[in-house]
Amino acid sequence: MSSASIRGGVPLPAVPTPLSRPTADAPGDPTHRIPALAPADLPPRAPARRRASHTTGFWFVAVSFTVLMAFGTAPTPLWPLYEARDHFGATTVTVAYASMVVGAAAAFLGLGHLSDRLGRRRIIVPALLVGIVASVVLIVWRDLPGLIAGRILNGAGLGLMASTATTYLHDLHHEVRPERTGSVLPGIVATAANLGGLATGPLVAGAAAEWLPAPLITAQAIFTLAMAVCLALVLCTPETVDLDLELPAARPPDRFVLRPGGRRSFGAAGALGAFAFAILGLISSLGASVLHGTLHTDSHLVVGLAAFLMFGSAAAAQLVLGRLPLPRLLTVGAVVFPVGLVLCAVALYHPALWLYLVAVSLSGAGSGLLFKGGVERAGSAAEPASRAGVLAVFFVVAYLGMGLPSVLFSIALRHFAVQTAMIGFAAVLSCGAVVSVVVALRDRAPGPGELSAQSARPS
Repeated sequence: MSSASIRGGVPLPAVPTPLSRPTADAPGDPTHRIPALAPADLPPRAPARRRASHTTGFWFVAVSFTVLMAFGTAPTPLWPLYEARDHFGATTVTVAYASMVVGAAAAFLGLGHLSDRLGRRRIIVPALLVGIVASVVLIVWRDLPGLIAGRILNGAGLGLMASTATTYLHDLHHEVRPERTGSVLPGIVATAANLGGLATGPLVAGAAAEWLPAPLITAQAIFTLAMAVCLALVLCTPETVDLDLELPAARPPDRFVLRPGGRRSFGAAGALGAFAFAILGLISSLGASVLHGTLHTDSHLVVGLAAFLMFGSAAAAQLVLGRLPLPRLLTVGAVVFPVGLVLCAVALYHPALWLYLVAVSLSGAGSGLLFKGGVERAGSAAEPASRAGVLAVFFVVAYLGMGLPSVLFSIALRHFAVQTAMIGFAAVLSCGAVVSVVVALRDRAPGPGELSAQSARPS
């Protein structure tokens, strides 16, 4: 199909202009012709769907990325309400929270790579649709199986979005500014949308639980409406993958191939992602129980504020310090992260809300730096043709770190006081993070921004 038959990224059927046609009274006489139809006499062509500009579409995708990520962490201040409604305890809370990891892992490994073949918009649209379905399930299916099913769907939508949105943002920016190869803007916006969304979700849900009636329904309704609006915006966003380009029939490259000697680097990167996400998962799942039971704070808004500060600090640390060379970035993270964890334990031994908020902020900042270093290290360990697949596996490992340690922590609470469990948790995560940093830095580190420039190219 020629490029002229594509309007706004949507292929239109070619309508040939008839130069001549037989008359009705002489069907068998091929020499009897009438003049060609004038353009005004032709049947009107179906209008092409209106598309936003690439610049506008860039921000449409960023907003959609933010909203869906916010939906993923929205239950943080609502877990005590789910506990009371469905009559379960802390361990079940962490299982329900971690069930999101199952959906995210399946989406990352099985479907995220399809955007290179099917198009970015054709992955982002289903991600939002799955998110809307998940929200509806959480509204209408009001018991524990419905909660787990909704969280699995939530994770699937989140995985589809996170695996595609960053590349889509790079593509859209490249269409507008092709001369700015390696621009940091798409990476900055993706970071702000990703972690900023994770930070915003608990704050919105906490405010709904604090001031609005029927918070378990109202909070979901808010995000359902927001995702529906985002779906309409994304449908107006131009596609950046040439869907008319016939791909060669050769066997596709392996999705997970490491460069020679890259196994240790990838192992360290995966450990960094898992340890960094562990504290984020703990505060997201059990933060409300800790605040209510130990710090004697019943405000849903304060629970949401704690998660907001944690994820917001992770985003801020990446945006402010993300251009540091990798050794310095990881070193700062390896210092700030344990300090935040120690202060979390101190805030529980000597209950002080302000200290707890400071502690989760420092922990979040440290985890954000460690996670960014892990992404760079994983990308540098991959063969160029398999970078997307390697990063997908890295994200799955990181999300497992977000879920599994929280379940183990809830089990430990059956045998130990929360203060003792937090000390053990802090010690294990701190030591693991420091060892992972040491191993990750043994290989030559990529320069700042090197991975961002590479990931901007379609895989």
